[in-house]
Amino acid sequence: MKVKVIPVLEDNYMYLVIEERTREAVAVDVAVPKRLLEIVGREGVSLTTVLTTHHHWDHARGNAELARLRPGLAVLGADERICALTRRLVHGEELRFGAIHVRCLLTPGHTSGHMSYFLWEEECPDPPAVFSGDALSVAGCGLRLESTAQQMYESLKETLGSLPPETVFCGHEHTLGNLEFAQKVEPGNDHVRAKLSWAKKRDEDDMPTVPSTLSEELLYNPFLRVAEEPVRKFTGKAAPAEVLEALCKERASFQRAAEPVQPQARALLALQWGLLGTPRQK
Repeated sequence: MKVKVIPVLEDNYMYLVIEERTREAVAVDVAVPKRLLEIVGREGVSLTTVLTTHHHWDHARGNAELARLRPGLAVLGADERICALTRRLVHGEELRFGAIHVRCLLTPGHTSGHMSYFLWEEECPDPPAVFSGDALSVAGCGLRLESTAQQMYESLKETLGSLPPETVFCGHEHTLGNLEFAQKVEPGNDHVRAKLSWAKKRDEDDMPTVPSTLSEELLYNPFLRVAEEPVRKFTGKAAPAEVLEALCKERASFQRAAEPVQPQARALLALQWGLLGTPRQK
């Protein structure tokens, strides 16, 4: 199983997963289809399927054009709002692409229909990998927009947190900001300090910080550490879901303070995220 990491837009990642025996390929979160097809052509693979984690424009906006360019392409996901969706997936469903197995994991939090994808090959030395979209990122997670804090906690702790401690491919390059917030939450955490130093060097070299591993995330990601005393003390809460909810609010405030968004840009983001409706056509 070969994974091509494809940076697009301002800080997004698309992925191309290649089954090296059959040369079949699966794309994850297509935002820029022509860029994807350039790599498909360069790799000499047959693209058959798109796995979309959620409906937001920066993860799904390329689906329609890609489907037009590649008739018969399967576009899969868990949310009916996903552009050009051909089949809706359910939690626990398993797919197969040659030797690659895919387990579909519903991970509400960022959106109500967010699906993460756990991929592995039997009898293969390559480690399994989870493509987590905006459910889990390096040292952080996506904003909680549609689901409850309890649902988000279950997604992070029980669904993703119970996977093998292997590779995580997330949807955005938000690592520096996430680690700066993690350092605010746990200033005495040596793992946070070391990862932040590493991420700064990667940023200086214009190199991606993905993938990470679940075993690492448990050491420095505050959203996976809600039971730890320093994190509970920072939030002033005790119940895990309440700790998580307080962390989400603090992270949003931290982000606004670091990168204030102009009103016009904020309205555009709300429209793109589906928080505002588009005018109905007469």
